[in-house]
Order: sequence, then structure tokens, then C-alpha cells
Amino acid sequence: MMKMRNLSTLIIHTLLACLPSLAVGETFSVATLNVDGLPLQVMSVDVNPDGPGSDGTKLISQYLAAKNYDMVFFQEDFNYHDELTTSLADGYTFDVHSGDISIDPDNFDMSMLLTIRFECDGLGACLKNKHALNSMQRTAWTDYYGRLDHAWDGIVTKGFRRYEVTLHEGTQIVVYNMHMDASDASDEASGNDEGDRLARQSQWTQLVNELKDHLDDDRPIIVLGDMNSYYSRDNIEEVFVLPIEATGKATVTDVWKEMGSDSETLDKIFCINPVNGVKLQPTAFSIDKDGYHDGGKPLGDHYPLAATFEVKDSKTLTILPPEDIHNHETTYFSITGQRIAHPRKGLYISKGRKIMIK
Repeated sequence: MMKMRNLSTLIIHTLLACLPSLAVGETFSVATLNVDGLPLQVMSVDVNPDGPGSDGTKLISQYLAAKNYDMVFFQEDFNYHDELTTSLADGYTFDVHSGDISIDPDNFDMSMLLTIRFECDGLGACLKNKHALNSMQRTAWTDYYGRLDHAWDGIVTKGFRRYEVTLHEGTQIVVYNMHMDASDASDEASGNDEGDRLARQSQWTQLVNELKDHLDDDRPIIVLGDMNSYYSRDNIEEVFVLPIEATGKATVTDVWKEMGSDSETLDKIFCINPVNGVKLQPTAFSIDKDGYHDGGKPLGDHYPLAATFEVKDSKTLTILPPEDIHNHETTYFSITGQRIAHPRKGLYISKGRKIMIK
């Protein structure tokens, strides 16, 4: 009996010695950036004449490659996706691009403006190849406001994407990337932005409900993107932070409030740490207002937000098999349940969520 106990102890210690060095001390960086990728023109009509366009987006790609972030999450990645990948293609894995904003003039009439809605969400991500993008789920906002006014939010299918990621040293995290309803400056100045604010409040609530559904798995969560929200007008504390912390399962940190020195921006990076399990500690935060320029002009209408995190606790870490850790493919299924390795166009199901690839 004593020999069996000693043998069991030896086996356990041997297995522990063979495990990779997980979690504790691992650091990684993330950035969120609205790349201002709306087309300059649609059918000869100026849509975004001050945007970066093709040449400017190539400069954005060069900028991001020089910054060497571990992960970058995009919003408004519409018509210049190929240009965005030019300097990042070799070192990074990209998720699925949902399409651009374009109209065929031969199959268009003005009545289409009343119903047209592009299926693209403008969201995207790239991760250094040493990290694994295990899955991506895309969800549209239930509520939005405005079609041909109020920042035209109903023209595209805004929402959020949920990513399950395994970091280089084995830590598993979840990242949510989103783009919420915008407000026109003129509507805000005139007090005519109530519909926009209500839409964002609904979107915050939809996000909270989504997060609550996953808090039991004890993986840390990063929530980032272009929220088009300020604490002073959008009740972020009441509609987002407090409902999550009220579950008793997690704490919420706004990295800007924790570490930032610049003024608040419409873009945010939050860290949600489970009470049990791996925890992420923000160690750096920046809003790059100095470097994101060309010839004195900003490359886009948003500045990059970046944060660095350190893994602080690994007591409930789940270890993925090596084949899962190194799998960079997102798993998609057709409506009939068939696995699709590389979807292009149409409606797909990913982990039970509908995804339209245009």
C-alpha cells in the first residue's frame, strides 16, 4: 500500500513538472482602434471625405506593426481591409472580415434607402501568431436608433464580437469587441440625442446580459471598443459596472480610470476579473495622441487606446490540449449543421450564434 502511494505521488509530481509555465507573470498588450474605414464616396456621393482612405489605411497598418501589440481590435473596418492587413499579414492572424459598404448603381433605386442595411459590422481583430484565436461569435445589437439621420447607425449591422483566446503561455481569456450607437454633434448640442442615448443604454444592458451568461467559467474578460459613451451622459457605472459586480462573481475595472491621465474618450478598455480563477492586472495604459499622425494630421478620427496586462493568478486555470492551443481556425457551421472551414458569403452558425458573412 505504501509503495502504491509513493508511486502515485511520483506520478503527480512528474505530471506537474511537465506542465507548461502557465499564467503567473505572463504579460500581453491589447489595443482598440476605430480605423475610420468608411468609404470616401458611395456612388459619387461624399460619405467620409476626411477619412484615411486606401493610402491612409496603409499608414495605419504600418503604425500598428511598429507598435507591435499582441492583439488589436478594430471598429469601422469596412472598405479598406486589405490595406489594413498589408504590414500585419505575416506576424498576425486575422478573424473574418464581414464585408464592405458598397452599392451597385445598376441595381439601385432611391426607395432602397428606406430599408437598406449592410450586414457588415466593421469589427475585426488580429492576434500575433503565438497566441491562438480559438473561436469568434458575432452578435448584432437588438436596438439601434437612426437610419438616414442620427449618425446613420441603422445602415450597418453594429454589435459585438466575442473571442475566446489562448495566450502564448496557455492562459485562456475572453475578449469582447464592440461598436455602439453614435450621436451627431449637432443632435447633442440641441438636446436631440435622447434616442441615441436610449439605444446605447439598451446595448449596454444587452452586453451585461451576455456577460452574465458566461461569468461561471472563471476566465478573465476584456471588454473594449468604440462605445460612443461618456460616464457623464451614458450611466456606464449604473448600467454596466454595478450589475456585473452585483452578481458577486466578478469585479470590473476601467483601465483608463485605473491608470489613465488623459481626458476620457469614447473608446474604452475594461477588465472583468472572476472572483475565482485567473486574474488580469493592468500595468500600462496609453492614448497615442502624439504618434498617430501623418504630416501633422491624425490618421483617423479616433486615437488608439492600448493597455498591457499581467496574469496574476492561475489556481483554477484549465489547460487546453496542444491541438486546441495552436488552432487558429474559427469553427463555423452552416444552418444545416455542416462544419465550414473558410466561410465567405451567407448565413452561418458559430457556437449557436448567427453570423452573416457578406
